[in-house]
Amino acid sequence: MKRKKIIAANWKMNKTTGETVAFLESFLREIGDEDDVEVVIIPPFTALQKASDILSRSTNVKLGAQNMSYAKSGAYTGEISAEMLRDLFVRYVVLGHSERRTLFGETDEIINQKLQLAHEAALRPIFCIGETLEERDAGKVEEVLERQLRRGLEGLDGKAIGDTVIAYEPVWAIGTGRTATPEQAQEAHAFIRRTVEAIAGKTVSDKIRIQYGGSVKPENAASLLCQPDIDGALVGGASLDPRAFAEIVKAGLLKK
Repeated sequence: MKRKKIIAANWKMNKTTGETVAFLESFLREIGDEDDVEVVIIPPFTALQKASDILSRSTNVKLGAQNMSYAKSGAYTGEISAEMLRDLFVRYVVLGHSERRTLFGETDEIINQKLQLAHEAALRPIFCIGETLEERDAGKVEEVLERQLRRGLEGLDGKAIGDTVIAYEPVWAIGTGRTATPEQAQEAHAFIRRTVEAIAGKTVSDKIRIQYGGSVKPENAASLLCQPDIDGALVGGASLDPRAFAEIVKAGLLKK
C-alpha cells in the first residue's frame, strides 16, 4: 500500500509568537503549494492561535500540538484539553514523547488514556515509542517497542489504530546528534509494522504511517526516508530553521 509521507516539526519549548510568524512566512515560501507530502507544524501552546490563523490559508500544512491532558476538563491546573485544541483547528497531537515519559513520569497507561481521548475528539495522535541506549545495548529493543505498542494501543479499534501515526524515536538519538543508521531505523520500523499487524491485522498495518525521529537533519533525511517502512520524520532541532526543515520536506518528496 502506498502511504503518503508525513513530516512534522516538533519545536518543543522554542519560539515566541513573533518568531512563529516569521518562521511560517519563510517556510511557506520555501515549499510553495506542494502537497505530495503531509507537513505538520507543532509549535508551543502559546503560538497555536497565531499558527492556526496563518495555516488556515494554507492547504498543505497542518497544525499539531505537543501534548494534551488525559482528562476532558476540570480541576487540572496548567493542562490543555482535547476540546481546546480542536477549537484552534489542531489536527495532530504528539503523545508519549520520551521527554514526557522521562521528565514528567508519563506511563504507558496514561499515554493510552490520552490516545483514546484524542481519537474521541477527532484528533490524530503522533504516538511516540522508543528504547533507551541501555535497553538497546541489553538487546531489549523489540521487547520495549512491543510493550509500548500493546499498552499504548490497548482498547483502540482497527480504524483508530490505522489513523494513528507512530513515531519511532530511539531515546539515545534525540537531541544528541547521534542518529540510528538507515538500516537500524528500518529494522525497528519493520518490527513495529509486524507488531501492529499482530494487534490489528494486515490491512491496518499496511495503512499505518510510521515516522522516524531522532536527530533528523537535511544531511540524513533522504537516506532514512527511502527505507520501505519509514513513512516520514518527526523533526526536532532541525525544524527550528525554516530552510533546513524545507529541505527535509523536499527529501520526502523525492522518496514518496
